[in-house]
Amino acid sequence: MTDDTKPAGGTALPSTRRSIPIALIRAREKVMGPIREMLSDCGITEQQWRILRVLEEYGPQDASTLAERACLLLPSQTRIVQTLLEKGLVTRQADEKDRRKQTVAITPAGQAIINDKLQDAKAIAARIEEVIGKEKLAQLLDILEDFQKL
Repeated sequence: MTDDTKPAGGTALPSTRRSIPIALIRAREKVMGPIREMLSDCGITEQQWRILRVLEEYGPQDASTLAERACLLLPSQTRIVQTLLEKGLVTRQADEKDRRKQTVAITPAGQAIINDKLQDAKAIAARIEEVIGKEKLAQLLDILEDFQKL
């Protein structure tokens, strides 16, 4: 029996080797391993890194937009931002027009982490491109964007 064949009496589902959810999880772990290693010495998590990256890229923003761009549920994002506030890596201010809204921004200390890890992050991205190839990587990113339409 090969990895792509079904066991006798198996379901009509594709082999786990060809299952999109499982394949995406395997790919995520391959990508995130080096990123976790990169972050291990600076005391921030991959979720905190994503928030800092989004703030660095897009500038100050409201909590809902930040959660969406950082691919986090709003309650998780709120907890993570609180931790980043305590570490002095972000600021949070109430909106002047709507006091229920809050704007989150990166601090110079948060920017320093991004700057410090920039070369490592670029090396990780270059390694992925080297293994997959520039054209296939672009295709993969386009396909993954298509998944947002589901």
